[in-house]
Amino acid sequence: MHPEFAALLEIARQHAAAGRFADMTALCRQLTQAPVTGTGLLIEVGNLFAAQGFLMQARHCYLRARQIEPENLKILGNLANLAQSAGQHSSARRLYHELLQQRPDDAVIRRNLLTSLEYDPAVNNAERLAAARAWGDWAIARAGGNRPRPACRPRHARPLRIGYVSADFCQHTVGFFVQDVLKAHDPARVQVFAYSAGQVQDSITEGIRAACQFRAVRTLDDQALAAQIRHDEIDVLVDLSGHTAGSRLTVFAHRPAPVLVSWLGYFATTGLPVMDAVLLDAWHAPPGTEAQFVETIVRLPGRFCYTAVPWMPRVTLPDEDRPFITFGSFNNTAKLNDAVLEVWAQVLAAVPASRLVLKWRTFHDETFRQTVTAIFEQYGIDAGRIELRGPSFHETMLEEYAGIDIALDPFPFTGGLTSCEALFMGVPVVSWPQSRVVSRQSHALLHQIGLPELSASDAADYVQIATRLANDRTRLKQLRTTLRERMLASPLMDVASHTRQLEDALIGLYRDIPRGSEST
Repeated sequence: MHPEFAALLEIARQHAAAGRFADMTALCRQLTQAPVTGTGLLIEVGNLFAAQGFLMQARHCYLRARQIEPENLKILGNLANLAQSAGQHSSARRLYHELLQQRPDDAVIRRNLLTSLEYDPAVNNAERLAAARAWGDWAIARAGGNRPRPACRPRHARPLRIGYVSADFCQHTVGFFVQDVLKAHDPARVQVFAYSAGQVQDSITEGIRAACQFRAVRTLDDQALAAQIRHDEIDVLVDLSGHTAGSRLTVFAHRPAPVLVSWLGYFATTGLPVMDAVLLDAWHAPPGTEAQFVETIVRLPGRFCYTAVPWMPRVTLPDEDRPFITFGSFNNTAKLNDAVLEVWAQVLAAVPASRLVLKWRTFHDETFRQTVTAIFEQYGIDAGRIELRGPSFHETMLEEYAGIDIALDPFPFTGGLTSCEALFMGVPVVSWPQSRVVSRQSHALLHQIGLPELSASDAADYVQIATRLANDRTRLKQLRTTLRERMLASPLMDVASHTRQLEDALIGLYRDIPRGSEST
């Protein structure tokens, strides 16, 4: 890339980071008009547009790049990612399968396909399991075949050596959830190593770095990372990424530790036959969930705990004299699908004069905004009742909950951190748990804070729960004023107890490996 273009692109990135989106888009348009002979500049500008939710501008850049370099499969992958961001799941699935046929050994393509299936309501549990098993077989073959379990070192009184592997030890959902757990580990029971495969480093990264043995491993290949883990004599290796971006799950196929565990950052089976266990809870994994996993399910009292960010605003209620109810969802639009929008339209129809606020970065895109609004109009909801908001800084986004009465959860991929934040800001969440684990995140949260009645049994029940709550202003005000205190007093925010329970589970897994099982 020409140095002048690279410098302008960096300025555009700085505009985006500062929230100066008009300046960013103006500079990006200038760059797309520059004479180019290769695809590098177009792809990078497209990536910046995509990261900020400008889907059509990103698509335009990628299509131009593909005209120049039609054999570049990275461009096709970017187009698949755009489709997923817009909730166009069938298109995303078709593109990912096309990519996989052309590049069957590409780890990123395989990873992205599996993650996309979690969002896709048209894919059933058997299909998702089969796809994960196929990945597991591929990963084992790629690692050189099945490897024996490493010998377990006697513990006696020594602390268990736990290694956590993630690309998200930063301001990311995983980073927010795991940071205080790593700090709360009892050094008399466990010795903690964090293997950071991510590029982003921020205040959360530094907090985690100070709490444990921290290894920056992004540049290590699988064999080198496995060798580092063996050198550190890890007893239990815990994956926090699954098949999400930056995952190093292929390292687990090398079996670098005696016990391998999946936890926190992924909501389905890894498909890896050597993975010993997945840590869930009874709400995420009711009886029968075992059929969806190759791993043994170990049920914790709670799958994770929540800690509010330091900049969390105080709870502010909507104006009591406001004559309408405002529903809202600040979830990733990749979680949207026709069934979700239809049920939300039914809620709006059942609560006259109510409004719906949707907020995500993709609502920067005017074409996407028109698409979503048109779907609601097809269901008889006037466009004036739908407000679509683009991104903002985290604290500002949290403050916007002051104008939301009731949060509506998407399905089958429900809110996790988003639901925690809505609840902590005093906004009750209506959810519909289904069979896949990722659909049961908010359901688990609601049970942990004593509000199981906000979990629906089906679409009709979802509408009834939302309608009943909207029509009971006394109950709604009571929830709005007490939700934060309810959460603070719940197991969901008891990091010390949660960490002890996590330690108990990991120590138990290591203890219960049958001696002589090194060959299994």
